[in-house]
Amino acid sequence: MIDTTIRLITPEQRYQDEDGIWRTRGTAEREIFARVSSIDRNEFFAAGEAGFRPLYRMTVFTGEYQGESLCRYDGNIYAIYRTYHVPGTDNLELYVQRKSGVANGQQ
Repeated sequence: MIDTTIRLITPEQRYQDEDGIWRTRGTAEREIFARVSSIDRNEFFAAGEAGFRPLYRMTVFTGEYQGESLCRYDGNIYAIYRTYHVPGTDNLELYVQRKSGVANGQQ
């Protein structure tokens, strides 16, 4: 288990403005504290059966997570495939896998 910081990423998004014109909102990143640990055996097999390839569980403060779908940790980008609120705590677990189609450290 490692206490560190990760960067939550909101990917580039297309949206329609009030005039009906399609625009692009750029990628945004923000840094938060996380406790990073490996995936346990049960999660590994359950996620594998669902088509995921899990790598880490990242425990964060619930109030800091805003629905991001990506995170950057140790120079690599990961897709958040599942979240879990830990009962009786203010913690949220983010389960991540390597983002497909992304070179090491690139988005």
